[in-house]
Amino acid sequence: MVTRTKRKLNDRQVKNAKAQPKTYRLPDGDGLFLEVTPSGSKIWRMRANLNKKEMILTFGNYPVVLLAQARKNCEEARSYISQGIDPRQVKKAAEAAEQARNDNTFEKIARNWHTSKLPEWKENTARWTFSLLRRDILPYIGDIPISDITHQQIVDILETIQKRSAIDAAKKAKTTISSVFKYAIQRGMVKYNPVNDLESVIQKTTVKHFAAITHDELPDFLKALDRNDIRMFISTRVAINLMLLLFLRTSELIEAEWSEIDLENGVWIVPWQRMKMGKRKINPDKTDHRIDLPRQAIALLKEQYQYSGNRQHVFPGMREPRKPMSNGAILMALRRLGYQNRMTGHGFRALAASALGELGFRREVIERALAHKEKDQVQAAYHRADFQQERKEMLQAWADYIDTIRRKNSIRLVA
Repeated sequence: MVTRTKRKLNDRQVKNAKAQPKTYRLPDGDGLFLEVTPSGSKIWRMRANLNKKEMILTFGNYPVVLLAQARKNCEEARSYISQGIDPRQVKKAAEAAEQARNDNTFEKIARNWHTSKLPEWKENTARWTFSLLRRDILPYIGDIPISDITHQQIVDILETIQKRSAIDAAKKAKTTISSVFKYAIQRGMVKYNPVNDLESVIQKTTVKHFAAITHDELPDFLKALDRNDIRMFISTRVAINLMLLLFLRTSELIEAEWSEIDLENGVWIVPWQRMKMGKRKINPDKTDHRIDLPRQAIALLKEQYQYSGNRQHVFPGMREPRKPMSNGAILMALRRLGYQNRMTGHGFRALAASALGELGFRREVIERALAHKEKDQVQAAYHRADFQQERKEMLQAWADYIDTIRRKNSIRLVA
């Protein structure tokens, strides 16, 4: 047990302590003393006993550590010793924690998070996300320990992005920062995600859908399409008409290969690898998409076969025949028809979904024809097996309905 003694050091004595040929000590009480070396260094130390073993603790050099701070350190050490705890181990643990805090900067964790996501991301996603980090996030909080980042610092980042009217980028930045924090939480680096409190920081925007004409506008569109028939390239005209009849996604249509199509039996099997849900790196849907072609679609494909049947792709590019035609060809043709910003390749899907619903077809059948993914896997399997005939009948009815409009007939289709 350390015997308490009356404090007898003051700031002046500590300041005026001079170096001597040999190291000497100036006691302050409670085991605390100032050690003065021949070189003039003044070191605060403390003599103590723990488990009947003497130890010497060091609190730092004067004047970096002043008398008042040395006494405070001494009191803290005595408190630990009274509990049977070695103050040196406490100090090491605190230093290790501080080192870990300084090492775990936002940039370091963000880079580790980004690397961990590469196996499940597409190349474009990985590149775009890293570009966002490097441009809009890391310059502001990259060198800050993640545990020290405040709500306001994140708000400042998001508001800076919004000031250049990049609302979507601000939303992505918010999601990215949140994901980095979740990654850090899972690894015990932080306990809380501050992004959770920032629900109202980003301005709300109106969702922009792909341009698409309405069911009521379909007759005028068909007039424009037929009126410009001879002015269009064969491939472009056939592609637009097939998109209208089959409402495939643009890439699924223009990247089609003749090997997928059985004209004799009127069946087109789009491999799952070319479908939107099949291209996902995580849990891709490995279901081929079957299309039972209506008579009108078979006629169009036979016409196209006369033009490109010796090619791999159904719709070869004009300049590079070994590659499929570009999406730009479809958009350019729609612009020439007078439908710029009014219709897109994807718009044919929206048109068909809306019109077929109005015409009385079941939503489940329409969704399967659009190759939309069912969240319920049991339902999805049921739909694939049970709706094939209904989808076939619906596509033929839809093609007949379009022919009816073209003939300016007022007959209404009954599903």
